[in-house]
Amino acid sequence: MAPMFGSNGVVSGICIARGVEKGKPHVSGRFIDTWVYKNGIWVCVGSPATAIAQSHICKYRLCLLLMSTRLMRIVERDVEVVYVPLTLATQVMLDSQLRYSFFIVLSTDHEGWRAACAGPPSAQDGAVKAEVRIIGGGLAGSEAAWQCARRGLNVELFEMRPVRSTPAHQTADFAELVCSNSLKSESENAAPWLLKEEMRRAGSLLLKIARESAVPAGHALAVDRVTFAAKVTEAVSREPKIMVRREEVTRIEEDGEHITIVATGPLTSDALAAEIARLSALTSEPTSERTRVPAPDGLNAHNPHLYFYDSISPIVEADSIDMSRVYMAARYDKGSADYINCPMTREEYDSFYDALLAAQSVEERDWEKLNYFESCLPIEEIARRGRDTLRFGPMKPVGLKDPRTGRMPYAVVQLRQENLRADSYNLVGFQNHLKFGDQAQVLRLIPGLENARFLRYGQIHRNTYINSPALLEETLQMKAHPRVLFAGQICGVEGYVESIATGMMAGMHAAALAQGDQPIPPPRPSAFGSLTHYVAHADAKTFQPANITFDLLPALEKKIRDRKERHRMQCELALQAFDGWMKSVPTPALG
Repeated sequence: MAPMFGSNGVVSGICIARGVEKGKPHVSGRFIDTWVYKNGIWVCVGSPATAIAQSHICKYRLCLLLMSTRLMRIVERDVEVVYVPLTLATQVMLDSQLRYSFFIVLSTDHEGWRAACAGPPSAQDGAVKAEVRIIGGGLAGSEAAWQCARRGLNVELFEMRPVRSTPAHQTADFAELVCSNSLKSESENAAPWLLKEEMRRAGSLLLKIARESAVPAGHALAVDRVTFAAKVTEAVSREPKIMVRREEVTRIEEDGEHITIVATGPLTSDALAAEIARLSALTSEPTSERTRVPAPDGLNAHNPHLYFYDSISPIVEADSIDMSRVYMAARYDKGSADYINCPMTREEYDSFYDALLAAQSVEERDWEKLNYFESCLPIEEIARRGRDTLRFGPMKPVGLKDPRTGRMPYAVVQLRQENLRADSYNLVGFQNHLKFGDQAQVLRLIPGLENARFLRYGQIHRNTYINSPALLEETLQMKAHPRVLFAGQICGVEGYVESIATGMMAGMHAAALAQGDQPIPPPRPSAFGSLTHYVAHADAKTFQPANITFDLLPALEKKIRDRKERHRMQCELALQAFDGWMKSVPTPALG
């Protein structure tokens, strides 16, 4: 952009929505961005929530996250930036309900901004070299960036959205949850609880925000996914030591001056996947053919086992559920009764099962070629394994007694609250890859959903990961390229909590490397250590991503038959070891 506003120009904006939503007056505001023209370049000094991509013709493309009662979407509009000393207000009518106003303030002589321009350099102004480069602004990348910044390092965080989106993402926000909205059990002495407790003790930003964004979900931690992502985006973007770059990365500098963390997640772009394959091929470690991450159109033919397919569950509008046909309950009455349960008789289940098998899948011809993660199978794939498999999987009725009859149904479909407004619910474990028309017909056979309005249908997307046992150390560093680390699902863990945890560890280890220290892996008895031990030492020939479970933790020396007591002792030993490790790893308090 030309320096048309003087040597200390400022561009700042806010989006204000006014209108009617669900019959009530609606007003909301959202800070967009602030840019300063400094030292011959335009510098973004504040971008807390919404992405702005700069062009060279004095235009900004505002990518606004808009909410309506039916769906979430991104609407793009061009706004001409004109030199005016006051406020330029442009009214844009986007639909019949809400009116949006863009206020773009341009100034050249404000004393406060002039002082800001003369202030000390930071990662935001590009004058300071980044010590850590993080590729990917998902759960792992956002946590890693925060951990590095809190240890005083300058960070470049690359996120290709919204310049280039993915098949599953809907927004440009960091840490967007594209599948479930659940971060698993909060029950004390459960394996997910243990991992989250270690994250809490180590000062996880994303776990803190998750609990601030929680929605009712019985004994589980579930979040309002929009609120959660917006808060993460705001926190990361406001951190002065993190420079956010909205662009695709296609090259990894394994011998560069900076440390690199690859946290591109399950939807890594083809170009970057090919670059990761190049690094993988250069490793001196003798491995099987599965050591590469393929780009589907190129390397895939030679490395067919390094990606699998993950599915997304449908979401239904709350007011379209027939509440007279369902009941509220939590399994085994754990926690509060926050789940909607749709009970089925044997006849209803048989009709549903037959319709499910008869429904058409989107990629029916290539079905046998799809390589699914075993614990996240589409319901139609589970059904193909036998008539009762669904009743022992996502539709199991055990522990869900119907209070109206006092009996356990033949089968149950559970619905979990999707957001704080409680105006939508997702079908738990009902990820699928059916054609949308067939999907609607099948799902409306579920009692209570006969007239359901679906905000999102089930979908499927590629989930890319590396053969970590062949490539990574327990510190998540590449064996052949120790200045390159991997974190999140691409490193071979499965689940939101696991992704955040590995991002946290990668950030801590990268900070140690950048400061000239040797990273110390977490102790084996801890959940952190057990997760990275699996990633680094599983069988490379049969490696698949894993969730945190007690099977990953070392067995107790003394055999204990009582499962609850055994798990309690494993958690106690894990936390003792973890606390000892944390004393050797400097961890600043969250600000």
